[in-house]
Amino acid sequence: MRKLLLYFTLAVIGIIMLYPLLWLFGASFKSNDEIFTTIWFMPKSIDTDVYKNAWETVTPYTMGHYFINTFMIIIPKTVFAVLSSVLVAYGFARFDFPLKKFFFALLMCGMLMPSIVTVMPMYRMWSSLGLLDTYIPLTLPSLFACEGMFVFILIQFLKKVPREFDEAARIDGCGTLKTLFLVLMPCIRPAVISIAVFTFLWTMNDFLSPLIMIQSVEKYPLSLALRLSVDSTGQGYEQRKIIAMAVIGLIPSVAVFALAQKKFISGITAGGLSG
Repeated sequence: MRKLLLYFTLAVIGIIMLYPLLWLFGASFKSNDEIFTTIWFMPKSIDTDVYKNAWETVTPYTMGHYFINTFMIIIPKTVFAVLSSVLVAYGFARFDFPLKKFFFALLMCGMLMPSIVTVMPMYRMWSSLGLLDTYIPLTLPSLFACEGMFVFILIQFLKKVPREFDEAARIDGCGTLKTLFLVLMPCIRPAVISIAVFTFLWTMNDFLSPLIMIQSVEKYPLSLALRLSVDSTGQGYEQRKIIAMAVIGLIPSVAVFALAQKKFISGITAGGLSG
C-alpha cells in the first residue's frame, strides 16, 4: 500500500509538471478564443497546416534558417565554455601558484555579480572593436571561463579524484594536458556533460544578449525570430502560430536533455567521484 500510494503521488506530480507542455502542444491547434477560454489541452479540431505556416514564419526566412543561426552560436559557445572551465578548474584544483586564494575569491565574486550589470560595458567594448552584428560577442567570452559556477562545480569534482591518478599518469609518460584529458576527464564526465547541457539550454533561451549584439534579421537566432512574429501592439496575430513556433523551438532542448539526462542528473547530484 505504501508503494502504491508513493507511485500514485509521483504520477500525479508528474502529470502536473508535464501538463503545461501538453497544453502548449494542444494550444498550437486552437483558435485565439479557444486558447483563452479553456485550460483543457485537447483542441476541438486539428489542423496541421499551422506547423507549416509556423515553419515559414512572417519573415523572409524559415525557421530552419534561424535554427542554423542559433547553432552557430550554441556550438562554439558550448565547446569554449567546457574547454575553458575545465582548464581553469584543473589549475585551481591541482596546482599551487601565487595569489591562488585571491583569484579564487575573485571567481566567487564573479558568481555573485548579476550578469545584467555587464551588458553596457560589453556593448561599448564590442562596439569600439567594430564587432557588433556578429556572433563573436556571443561566443568569444566563453573562451575565458566567464561562468564561475561551472568552474566551481568542476573544482569540487576534481578535488574528489585521487591525486594518485595524476602520479600514475606521469609515470606512464603523460604530460599535464594528457593527464587532464585522458585520465581526469573521464572521471568528471557527469560534471562536464552538465556544463554542456546548461550552456546549450541557456544559450537556446537567451533573448537579451542577441537582441543587443545582433542587428540584422538575417543573423537573428530563434529566440528573436519568435518575437518578430508578434506585431508591435501584441494584437491581431494568431496565438497558435506563435505557440507552434515555440513547440518547434523546444525540440532541440528536449532532445538534448533526453539524451544526456542520466549524466546530467548525476552531475548535479553527485557529491563524490563518478565514472
